[in-house]
Amino acid sequence: MSALREGPPAAPESAEARLKRLRMRAAHRGIREMDLVLGGFAARQLAALPAPLLDAFDRLLAENDHDIYAWVAGAGAVPAEHAALIARIGEDLAAHPAGAGAQGFLPRV
Repeated sequence: MSALREGPPAAPESAEARLKRLRMRAAHRGIREMDLVLGGFAARQLAALPAPLLDAFDRLLAENDHDIYAWVAGAGAVPAEHAALIARIGEDLAAHPAGAGAQGFLPRV
């Protein structure tokens, strides 16, 4: 017998629910620096991102915070699958340095 409860399949996630879920996950990471960087990016940019970049952001959120930190800070090689999104996050951070860079969490990118 399965430990999972059987029932009707879950309804597809609405666009509004997806954005809310991604914003919450971005702003509540394992380290404060990523809360600021990813949460700020999500608050400013997610609503305008096309579906493929939302998918990419969702996958990025599954990565280790220390790896993402290194990628955004330019201290580590960015995997090809995340390169476009990390570049966009870096551009957003440069345009809004109070999100993290001005507080000394990340080097200016």
